[in-house]
Amino acid sequence: MLVTFKCRAAPDVVMLENLAQYLVGIVGKQLGKRGVITYEEMGTAISKLESAIVTDKKERQEHEGHFHEGEDGHEHHELPIGLAQRSFPFLDMLRAAQRENVDVLWGV
Repeated sequence: MLVTFKCRAAPDVVMLENLAQYLVGIVGKQLGKRGVITYEEMGTAISKLESAIVTDKKERQEHEGHFHEGEDGHEHHELPIGLAQRSFPFLDMLRAAQRENVDVLWGV
């Protein structure tokens, strides 16, 4: 299922439900049929998401090159896409909403 985030300050952001649930959870919300991140909550939501991205990047750097280390036939293993890439459109929307003092909505 797809979830569409809407905001007057940015284009709609559409993502799969499992990613939407994960990102909304990071910022302290639950993904229901409808929801809102109010402009009053925007600063905290952005900080939480940025902090999670920093943590993800650190963990990825620590593990880089260690996947299948020493196994035959696994000289190079590509890491999956990180949180920074997956969350960028959503984070960009949150920042735009903060600049414009508007809410981010879903399920409307």
